[in-house]
Amino acid sequence: MNILKRSFYAIAPIACVLFSTSCSETDYMTYDPSACGVYFNHDTLVYSFSVVPVETTEHVLHIPVKVMGVVSEQERNFSYRVERVMPCDSIQKLIYMPEQTEFQWAEEGVHYDIPKQVVIPAGATSGTIPITIHRRALEGTFTDGYQRYRLVIRLQANDQFTPVLSEKDQVRVIQFDNAIDQPAWYDAFGDKVWYKPDLGVWHPYKFIKMIEYFHDIKNILPETYKKMVDLYGENLENVPYGDFHAFRTIFRKYIYARIYEHFNDPANHDMILSLYPDFPFDFPNPF
Repeated sequence: MNILKRSFYAIAPIACVLFSTSCSETDYMTYDPSACGVYFNHDTLVYSFSVVPVETTEHVLHIPVKVMGVVSEQERNFSYRVERVMPCDSIQKLIYMPEQTEFQWAEEGVHYDIPKQVVIPAGATSGTIPITIHRRALEGTFTDGYQRYRLVIRLQANDQFTPVLSEKDQVRVIQFDNAIDQPAWYDAFGDKVWYKPDLGVWHPYKFIKMIEYFHDIKNILPETYKKMVDLYGENLENVPYGDFHAFRTIFRKYIYARIYEHFNDPANHDMILSLYPDFPFDFPNPF
């Protein structure tokens, strides 16, 4: 087990009520005038670059951390450690875990970066742990399968804070990847569909550009965009039969035409191949 421990100096203790449990201990409550409580307000956090434009090579996950106790007029440091081991089985049963169970432990400095110091700002009852994920380091393709990465953050006691509530509130599981799968559009027989006459063969980069240009309609035709989101979802996740019949003209003019121009612009050719050497330049001319 490789554990990277983060320790920080205390600034000013304040009084509060603490709650503490572990995998094997019974819940109990004590009053400690020399420390304050800190805990996570969520469990597993899952992030995927998915349909995010390929130009976006980094993403910062802000992991919320809550404080139990009175507000301090001073900035306060809190401690945590990064673990490469899953929480005990009894805790895993209490937190949300993605269906995808195969993963690789994320490596700091390669797949992500995390700060050496984190604080609860003065006057605040919460803070965050920012984790910067590096997209270019995430392995996998839509043909070979995508690699999922995971790390575990566990809150630690210091002179300023003590982890409180149950253990599931002291542990945060982070999972991330660069996966993008064919959208869940199904025909009457329950088979996935991707309308080739309009889109050519399936490729994730086509869908990334489709979502990018779809979102741009919000600034061009805001009322129409709202209707389409209500019907199809923000990322086109709910398109019956993969058919945009009700807004076909809008899609051809503002989405398909732009995709076609992008893929056929010689200035983009080498960039596309550098990202996707197998990219099929077969997107049909919508007109």
